[in-house]
Amino acid sequence: MRVSWLVSVALFLIAATGASSLTVTTSNPNVRVKENDDADLTCSYSADFGADPIVVWKFTNLKGSQIVSDLDNKPTTPYANRVTMYGSSLRFSKVTSKDNGVYDCEVANTNGQSGKVQVTMTALVPPSAPLCRIPTSVTTGRKVTLTCHDKVGSPPPKYKWFKNSVLLPPEPSKTTDFKNATYKLNTDNGDLVFPAATKMDSGQYFCEAFNDAGPPQRSKVMKMEVRDVNTGGIVAGVIVALLLVVLLVFGIWYAHKKGYLPKKTERKPKPSVVYQQAGSSLYGGEDEDGEFKQKSSFVV
Repeated sequence: MRVSWLVSVALFLIAATGASSLTVTTSNPNVRVKENDDADLTCSYSADFGADPIVVWKFTNLKGSQIVSDLDNKPTTPYANRVTMYGSSLRFSKVTSKDNGVYDCEVANTNGQSGKVQVTMTALVPPSAPLCRIPTSVTTGRKVTLTCHDKVGSPPPKYKWFKNSVLLPPEPSKTTDFKNATYKLNTDNGDLVFPAATKMDSGQYFCEAFNDAGPPQRSKVMKMEVRDVNTGGIVAGVIVALLLVVLLVFGIWYAHKKGYLPKKTERKPKPSVVYQQAGSSLYGGEDEDGEFKQKSSFVV
């Protein structure tokens, strides 16, 4: 991060002096190389830059950007073991698909003159057998999406779909045998979409991934069957459920009528207990023993 910041500041200060950019070129703006082979990214500049201009290489892909070579014309740490500098050019060893992206060669001198050239590098990797997702059973009228994807191929592969071993054209309306087809096929991401599936869409499906790096690869064959909604089964299920409810209600009523269910018990009054000292009566009299005795009275 610190190297990237210093390089950006240096180039900005040089360019801020107001001079117009001069010529920076490359012998190959689109480098395509087999995976694990070496590759050269060339960069040259006009003599107007002087004897020792600053040359910095930057790399950009979908994940972001980073510096490949610093102000001293040396590879930065992430590239130290795989990149060597010769003049203002780069040499990669054992290129992989992680190196795919755009490389900027930026040149500037102390007089404020600057310029740059871009080089795109692509590692060539054949596709593998794609991962395919196909539902086995579908209800008519439902939207269905069949997916096909390969994570290995470089450049990113495109896709074909087959039904019963017959190639499905990307634009069915332009083909006589498929004019009535309603599917939509995206050859870039591999999605095959049926907006409203019909029985005619039933069949054996597989997809194929291909690029210019090697032979195409096919997925496994899977069967998709489109069926009508089972209206009779739904109606029968509802009727059975209603009958069960009726039988349950009748059973409870019958058991209650015959007395099979426990009845609510009436609460009996509890006796009221009064304690008094022995020798005393409820009316003020006293017993001989002078002891406490329990006497009960019931409240009705």
